[in-house]
Amino acid sequence: MNNIVAIVGRPNVGKSTLFNKITGTRSAITDDTPGVTRDRLYGKADWNGREFTLVDTGGFEPHSKDLILSKMREQANVAIESADVIVLVTDLRSGLTANDKDVADLLLKSGKPVILCVNKCDSVGAITPDFYEFYNLGLGEPFPVSSLHGHGTGDLLDEVVNLLPTGEHCSPLHDDENAPIRIAIIGKPNSGKSSLVNKIAGFERTIVSDMAGTTRDAIDTPIIRNGEEFVLIDTAGLRRKSKISDNIERYSVMRALGAVDRADVSVIMIDAQEGATEQDSKIAGYAHEQGKASVIAVNKWDLIEKDDKSMSKFRNQLMTEFSFMSYAPSVFISALTGQRIDKLFELAKQTREQNLTRIGTGKLNDLLAYATARVQPPSDRGKRCKLYYITQASVGPPTFVVFCNKLDLFHFSYQRYIENQIREAFGLDMTPIRIVPRERGE
Repeated sequence: MNNIVAIVGRPNVGKSTLFNKITGTRSAITDDTPGVTRDRLYGKADWNGREFTLVDTGGFEPHSKDLILSKMREQANVAIESADVIVLVTDLRSGLTANDKDVADLLLKSGKPVILCVNKCDSVGAITPDFYEFYNLGLGEPFPVSSLHGHGTGDLLDEVVNLLPTGEHCSPLHDDENAPIRIAIIGKPNSGKSSLVNKIAGFERTIVSDMAGTTRDAIDTPIIRNGEEFVLIDTAGLRRKSKISDNIERYSVMRALGAVDRADVSVIMIDAQEGATEQDSKIAGYAHEQGKASVIAVNKWDLIEKDDKSMSKFRNQLMTEFSFMSYAPSVFISALTGQRIDKLFELAKQTREQNLTRIGTGKLNDLLAYATARVQPPSDRGKRCKLYYITQASVGPPTFVVFCNKLDLFHFSYQRYIENQIREAFGLDMTPIRIVPRERGE
C-alpha cells in the first residue's frame, strides 16, 4: 500500500487548493463556499523521489449536528485513521479559532505525526504577529504556506517526506500497463451511485444521504474483487442544465463528464422506481459519444413489485430509451442488498475486453469480401459503390477505416450493415464500433 497523507482542517481554510497544488491537478473543487469538498478525495503525489497518496477531506466541524457536516466529520475520521502523516491546515486571515483547537486536540489523541500548515500567508517573507498564535495548538513549528501561489509548499513537503515511514510499508505505485479497470458510475442525482460504491467497497467510502446532490466530486475508490483490481469512480449526479443553479453544481457536472473520459467502463445507473428518463438517455449519450464500454445498471430492483414479465418489460423500455446504444448490456441490481453486483462486474470486464479488441487486417478483409458478396453495396444512377479495403485504426472503441470509390455512395444503412457483420463475426456485441469511410487516395 502506498503511504497516505491526509489533509484535514475546518471548512474553507484552503485544503483543496493545497491538494491541487501538491498533486498538480484540479481534482478537488475549490470555491469560497464552505463545505465544497464533502468526501475524501485521493491523488498521487511525489516529492524528492518519494511517492505517496494525498487525501483531501471535507471541512472538519468537531461538534456540528448538521447531517452533512456530521457525515463529513466521519469521513475525515476515516482518513485520519488510515493516514501515515496528517497535515492540519489553518487560515492566517481568520486567525486561530476554537474549532482549530478542537481539531488539533483530536489529532494529538490519534498518535499520528501531525504537521501544522498555516495557509494564506500570501506575502512572501512577511510573518505577521497573528502567525505566532498557532504555536498555541501544541503541534510544534507551524509552516507558513500560500497554497494559492505555492509559497512554502516545498518546506512543508520536505517535512511530510521526512515523517513518512520507510521500508516494507512503502511500496511503489503499480505500472500503467497493469492498471486496474476504471469504472465510472454515472447517472441522475440520488439514483444510488454512492450506495453502490459503499456496498462494493464494504465501508462508507462516500457520503450517502437522501438529499440529492451529496456527492459533488468524482471520487476514486480502489478495490480488489475476486483477485482483480478495479477503481470505482463515483460521480456527482448529472442534472438537466436548466437545474444547474450554482457554480459548484456546474463544476460537478464537468467533473462527472471528466470521470467518463478517464474511465474504461461507464456504468449508467437508473432508478427502477422512476424508470428510464430522457435525462438518463442524455447521460448515456455522452458515454456513447466518447466510445466508452457501457453497462446499464437498473438500481433499486428489490423495491419493485414484480411478476414474471417485469424484467422483460423494463428491458423493452431500455431498448426504446437507449436505441442509440443497443449494444450496452443491462443488469438489474440492488445497491442496498448487493443483488447481482457480481454480474455487474462480469459485464464490466466483458465490455471492456470487447472495447479493446484488435482484429487482424487479413481477417477483416475476408469478412468484407464475404459481406459485399452476400449483400451488394448500394448504387446510384448506374454508379455502384465499391469497397476496396478495411483496416482497424484504433481501439477504445474499435474503429475501422473502410476505403471506397465514392463517399456519397457509401450510405449510412450499408455502413450499419458492415458494422453488424463485424459484430457478429468477431463477437463484438457489447461495445460501440466506429466505421470511418475514406475515398481511395485520401
